[in-house]
Amino acid sequence: MKKYLLFLIAVILVIGVSVIGVSAAEASDSSAEAAASAIGPEEIIMLIGGLAFFLYGMTVMSNGLEKMSGGKLESILKKMTSNPLKSLALGAGITIAIQSSSAMTVMLVGLVNSGVMSLNQTVGLIMGSNIGTTLTAWLTSLVGIESSGGFSVTDLLKPANFSLIFALLGVLFVMGNNKKRKDIGYIIVGFAVLMCGMGFMGDSMSGLKESPEFRDLLTIFDNPLFGVLIGAVVTGVIQSSAASVAILQSLCVSAAVFEVSGGLTFGMAIPIIMGQNIGTCVTALISSFGVNRNAKRVAAVHMSFNILGTALCLIVFYFLHWILDFSFILDARIDAFGIAICHMLFNVITTASLLPFSKFLVKLAYKIIPDKEGENEGKILLDDRLLATPAVAVAHCNSLTVKMSAIAKETMLNSINVLYDYDDNLALEIEEAEGIVDRYEDELGTYLVKLSSDDITVKDSQSVSMMLHSIGNFERISDHAVEVLRTAQELRDKKLHFSKEAQEEVKVLTDALREIIEITFEAFKDGNTELARKVEPLEQVIDGLAAQMRAKHIVRLQAGNCTIELGFILSDLITGLERVSDHCSNIAVALIEVSEGSFDTHKYLNDVKSGNDEQFRRDYDAYKVKYVLN
Repeated sequence: MKKYLLFLIAVILVIGVSVIGVSAAEASDSSAEAAASAIGPEEIIMLIGGLAFFLYGMTVMSNGLEKMSGGKLESILKKMTSNPLKSLALGAGITIAIQSSSAMTVMLVGLVNSGVMSLNQTVGLIMGSNIGTTLTAWLTSLVGIESSGGFSVTDLLKPANFSLIFALLGVLFVMGNNKKRKDIGYIIVGFAVLMCGMGFMGDSMSGLKESPEFRDLLTIFDNPLFGVLIGAVVTGVIQSSAASVAILQSLCVSAAVFEVSGGLTFGMAIPIIMGQNIGTCVTALISSFGVNRNAKRVAAVHMSFNILGTALCLIVFYFLHWILDFSFILDARIDAFGIAICHMLFNVITTASLLPFSKFLVKLAYKIIPDKEGENEGKILLDDRLLATPAVAVAHCNSLTVKMSAIAKETMLNSINVLYDYDDNLALEIEEAEGIVDRYEDELGTYLVKLSSDDITVKDSQSVSMMLHSIGNFERISDHAVEVLRTAQELRDKKLHFSKEAQEEVKVLTDALREIIEITFEAFKDGNTELARKVEPLEQVIDGLAAQMRAKHIVRLQAGNCTIELGFILSDLITGLERVSDHCSNIAVALIEVSEGSFDTHKYLNDVKSGNDEQFRRDYDAYKVKYVLN
């Protein structure tokens, strides 16, 4: 509720500020001489408010973009490759989708900390994220469009002229019931709020044109090193290179009314832009606290890349200026579009220059953060940093759940093998694997509950629900695997043997169980609902086999062909194996529910078992013929 209230307030403010801005613009046209001669408290408040609007608008827009690309992000991450160029494109693409290179780097820290990615894989992604983040500068450069005397097509591109329309259109989309349109609405409103913030920051700096103090301050920026420092500090404080670039663009728009000697030149702006890339590393450095040393190296790579890139470009640029004398550096004023161009060129040139030296950056990170002798870092499964990008967190949870299912499957199949041919080493593996599955269930369950309370897409919400339902079943299957192991140990320790008839019956039951396990876990791994539908017919056959085995055991017991002690052991074994098939059924039903939407599980099972489902009947008859007790 709080989130929607903030959203509504932001929209109202956009409309209010736009109306005030129009009125102020008209007033300034009629009384230009009444403009303030310097920045006062009102302008400072307006600057801070504009920055807040910008950051909030970017957050709303990026959240909407991420929701729309949630499934795509998952598939992109699965196709991740060690190829540098593909990693570069992937990094740029994800950053464009989430509209934040800082968030991208934090996500990489989390993935490396969880052991999902290696440090080498992150280098290309980090470089690509620097290119991807330049899109925001191009969007915010629209504030630099000058209004013509009369109405023209270019006037439509000026934020002051379309923010109101965008805000209204976005609100109409958000008020609808279509989830996809709602996400689009949030993107549009976020963009409108962002542009409103840009206008706010620009208006707050309008008084600078008459300020002699500001003219004097601009001369300090003639020193490139000071410019780099200012860019780094400002960006580090607000932790957003996009926001600091936007502030610089607003400054340029306000400075456009200056004389050439008083405006912001290319020579002043370029070092600041370079410094902004260094400042954006602060977020990665903060996120690296409390992670393992390999994850800390992600922040080290990010920092090294930006510092080396800045140093390289600064040295080469001013060396060429010394030789060729770039007159535009000191004479030509830079505008918002010029900032966007310089920002993009700097990041592209830096990336192109350092991409061939990716391995060197990794080695440098190991030099900065060396391994410690005797240090044994505990590997975590999940990292809360990934919650900042829910789509990626869901994808990571899905990968871990599939891994958990594979361990549970292998554990159960090994326990069946031990039942026929006991092996101490295999028994130890089963015990250890059961502990691993317990840990997966513990950590995944806690993490998925956090994710389910987050604002995620309908598709991701269904995936989270399915995983929450499935991990408990995987854990119980591994528990039953240990129970089967205990049965095998008891038979071995007491030197007991089932009768020949009982052994043959157990063989039929375990063969059927092997097949239902293979079908279930293959369907879960691939998300194959057609394969999942074959689970329930086989589960019904296994239930029938279990009932027949109990009846046959009673007959043997009455005939004196079986002992009570063996009867208890056999009964426990049958019950455990039957319950494994029940858990397989639960997993398959959860998978089908995600595909078809929420439904009444009991009604679904009753419908398929009642004979109304022709495919179920055919599969059931086939399995019944395949698995028969003599």
